[in-house]
Amino acid sequence: MSTTTTLPAGPLAIGGIELDVPVVLAPMAGITNTAFRRLCREFGAGLYVSEMITSRALVERTPESMRLITHHESETPRSIQLYGVDPKTVAEAVTMLVAEDRADHIDLNFGCPVPKVTRKGGGSALPWKTGLFRDIVEGAVRAAGDIPLTVKMRKGIDADHLTYLEAGRIAEGAGVSAVALHARTAAEFYSGQADWSAITKLKETVTSVPVLGNGDIWSAADALRMVDETGCDGVVVGRGCLGRPWLFGDLAAGFRGELAAGDEGLFRPSLGQVAQTFRRHAELLAEFFDSEERGCRDIRKHVAWYFKGYPVGGDLRARLATVESLAMLDDLLGTLDWSMPYPGEGAEGPRGRAGTPKNPTLPEGWLDSQELIGHDRVTLVDAELDTSGG
Repeated sequence: MSTTTTLPAGPLAIGGIELDVPVVLAPMAGITNTAFRRLCREFGAGLYVSEMITSRALVERTPESMRLITHHESETPRSIQLYGVDPKTVAEAVTMLVAEDRADHIDLNFGCPVPKVTRKGGGSALPWKTGLFRDIVEGAVRAAGDIPLTVKMRKGIDADHLTYLEAGRIAEGAGVSAVALHARTAAEFYSGQADWSAITKLKETVTSVPVLGNGDIWSAADALRMVDETGCDGVVVGRGCLGRPWLFGDLAAGFRGELAAGDEGLFRPSLGQVAQTFRRHAELLAEFFDSEERGCRDIRKHVAWYFKGYPVGGDLRARLATVESLAMLDDLLGTLDWSMPYPGEGAEGPRGRAGTPKNPTLPEGWLDSQELIGHDRVTLVDAELDTSGG
């Protein structure tokens, strides 16, 4: 890890939104709901983006999509990420969010590598079709008006089909307020090491709006190093905060110059502090779902992330992963030795599934041309059936 104390030049401006610290929570399907965003906000500062919402479902006002775009009164600025493949539908979704005052910032997803998205031409597959990409972004910017609209993307489909520099130029020309890059291709999924040099190249290409870097930020030191090495204007944090919402406190401290050289962060939670935060997360999920049972079901997937590196036995972990009520959760957490100190390096580092490199799942003939051809249009018709694309 680096010992650099280099800081970016001041706060981050995304359109009219001024962020004290240049940090953005990456949208993660099934994770970055209101409950998790509120929890992260309690520890730090930045922009906290919603789960990826399918524009078609939003235009159709499905109950689930309407629930997912609802923010708690404490959330400001309100940030929503949209996924879509049809310029008209995306523009309609943006128009709806603006007209009904449901967002202060809108992000478009062109980075999702999940097969169910890419096989229909969406997510990280879409920027390959440069005309379609341009039409979506230009239409969304027009519909957004004074609301800042940004895009998040990957390097491309694979090493032979890189799209990020051209997409960055197109997005900048369309009038977006910022561009974010996850420095991997769709083929890499989350495997290996993010190619931060690509962020440098994008920053050199896109010069009139902020460029944000994403990939392999596991600590405040990593974030500062990314800014120092690439010259990017801010960072987007995804898997690094899983089970560690206090990372946003470390990031805020790092960007404010409050960390000594060599410090990874300020937060070194005891097992008791982790248990308290885990319990708070479960409580917020129960409120979000308006169901204690559903909230407890949802917190189960967070068990391994929260207790990574801590001396919590397999049997107790298994029981936490089947918890059915807050009372049951309290009983289980009460069996822990809350005085156990932070375990060190074992609690840090990568989390979440990295996967292995794989051939992206694409529509048949997708790579034959960078312009839309007949069968592409047939494929795209079915690309927006889910509420949340991720």
